[in-house]
Amino acid sequence: MDDDKPVLEQVTDAVSSAATATAEVAKTAVKKVKKATKKAKKAVKKAVTKTPKKKAKKAGKKSAVKKSAKKAGKKAAKKTSKKTAKKKKKAKKSKR
Repeated sequence: MDDDKPVLEQVTDAVSSAATATAEVAKTAVKKVKKATKKAKKAVKKAVTKTPKKKAKKAGKKSAVKKSAKKAGKKAAKKTSKKTAKKKKKAKKSKR
């Protein structure tokens, strides 16, 4: 620590330098992540284009679609039943 500078000024300098350092580190990390994602995309694209595409079985596709439709229907039913239950609860409270 410098004896010439006040303590507050020294602390603010230290904090600001730490903040700039962390900002620089964050920038470099983001750049590295972006680079890695680009490489991964290219690798996936190569792998997809190299592998021969096989026709999926129609029965398998239909069953998957049916299952997802059933799940979506169940979820929607649950949501609507929850909403109606809440509305009923509010109506009871307002009558009191």
